[in-house]
Amino acid sequence: MSFHALTPARRAIASPLFAVLVAITIFTVDTVTSLDIAVAVLYVAVVLLALDFTGYEGILTVAAGCMLLTVLSFVISHGADPEPGPILRGFVSLAAITITALLAARNQRAVAALREQASLLDLTHDTIFVRDRNDVITYWNRAAAELYGWRREETVGRRAAQLLDTVFPAPQAAIMDELERTGRWEGELIHTTRNGGRVTVASRWALQRDARGRPVSILETNNDVTAQRAVEDKLHRSRMELAHVSRIATLGELTASIAHEVNQPLAAVVANGEAGLRWLDRPVPDLNRTRTTVEAMIRNARRASDVIVRLRALARKAETVQAPLSVAELVEQTTLLVERELRVHEVQLSTTVPADLPPVPGDRVQLQQVLINLLINAVQALDSVAADRRVLSVGAERAVDEACGDVVVVLVDDSGPGIPDDVLPHLFDAFFTTKREGMGMGLSICRSIVEAHGGRISAENRSEGGASFRLALPIAPAGAT
Repeated sequence: MSFHALTPARRAIASPLFAVLVAITIFTVDTVTSLDIAVAVLYVAVVLLALDFTGYEGILTVAAGCMLLTVLSFVISHGADPEPGPILRGFVSLAAITITALLAARNQRAVAALREQASLLDLTHDTIFVRDRNDVITYWNRAAAELYGWRREETVGRRAAQLLDTVFPAPQAAIMDELERTGRWEGELIHTTRNGGRVTVASRWALQRDARGRPVSILETNNDVTAQRAVEDKLHRSRMELAHVSRIATLGELTASIAHEVNQPLAAVVANGEAGLRWLDRPVPDLNRTRTTVEAMIRNARRASDVIVRLRALARKAETVQAPLSVAELVEQTTLLVERELRVHEVQLSTTVPADLPPVPGDRVQLQQVLINLLINAVQALDSVAADRRVLSVGAERAVDEACGDVVVVLVDDSGPGIPDDVLPHLFDAFFTTKREGMGMGLSICRSIVEAHGGRISAENRSEGGASFRLALPIAPAGAT
């Protein structure tokens, strides 16, 4: 049986026995031979062998025993009147054993400290492993073995990314560049366990450097957030469902406006069609006027089609799709959907939205839903004031928000009665409403949508009367398309 095949218990016995055998051999050779060399220097091998089976104090004990054997052999071999040569060789041997013992003992103490630290790492619930610059695993703690399914001895020496089939959030080269530049990296990774399962982990990397500042190894700490992400995904889907229901309810409130927006261009299509037929029925068909009426029909048909497209976009149920949006276009398209509602309630609309505002990243449908909700609420609030005082204004400007940074702020101001002081703190709470038949979800959903876009929404009363809603949306990064 080979040495490496021995069990730990048998190896623990074999190692000290082998050291004793070597010591006896050295003592015998040193005692019975008259070689002009410091044979006792070979006792350093015994001290080094002791590293495998004893600790700090044990090494010092073994070294003391070797020094005793050296002195005993010297006395037996050279008697009471030794020559200078053997004395010098004896001192050299004792010095070699002493130096080796001190170095070995210090090394053993350092190893013991490292083992103690490693045992502490096994107490944590976080998965921790260390890998070198070539991504080869050099340490693997107990939590990592429990999460991924591979034991420590099965992972050491293997490449981490290959073993775990890691899915990175960015190119691995870019992540390594950031790690070497800053000394640390954080992000989410997807790993594959031994049984083929997929886990999402919040990963933190720290780069260790040597005395010359060169990268040596990487300490990776991972927290399993698979269940948390599943809950967040479920919550996101629930919010999407609720937002969709809210949009449908809002469209229900706009039924009259929708019918008007569609019927008006369709009525124009019919009128132009009848006029075109009259021009064609003349004894001499008037082709120029017929062409004009056909072109008018096409324009009105496209207008009706655009209305349907906008309504279908609001009514559709789909995942959030964020892209850089023009705030001016967003406001213009939204006000077109509530144009008739404004006329019916005799509300004067004023818009001041510069066309050169930077784009904001967002989902067009969801942000339209927010603006429609704010506009309809304002229109309904203005019913309680005289018709000549019903003014609704929508403005936008670039600003710096203390929470969101560089933003585009959209303001929806009305000249209505304002918001009661006891209502204002609860305005965006779920299921809070002042309407008799309201569900109390409109503004709550608006807040969820805005916060999902990285922005925030707030409301206050204007000093000159009425309410003001402030919508802050982060500006799209430079180069975004």
